[in-house]
Amino acid sequence: MVNLSLQEMLHRLSPELQTEVRDFVEFLLERKSPRQRHPMKFQWEGALKDMRNRYTSVQLQHQIADWRGGYNESSA
Repeated sequence: MVNLSLQEMLHRLSPELQTEVRDFVEFLLERKSPRQRHPMKFQWEGALKDMRNRYTSVQLQHQIADWRGGYNESSA
């Protein structure tokens, strides 16, 4: 079996295993392809302007942590 080409080996596999091989090759190709870089968009910029005078940035960070399920200082 050492002298078989890749295509010959693929033909010997069941259709299910051929699908797995195809998925794996697509994964490898995607992993190695250069990623397109896009400039960051700051669409959210200024969204909290109305809260500027009511909260400090630290207070907002704590509020966001609470919204996300809380912040446990012992786990930090």
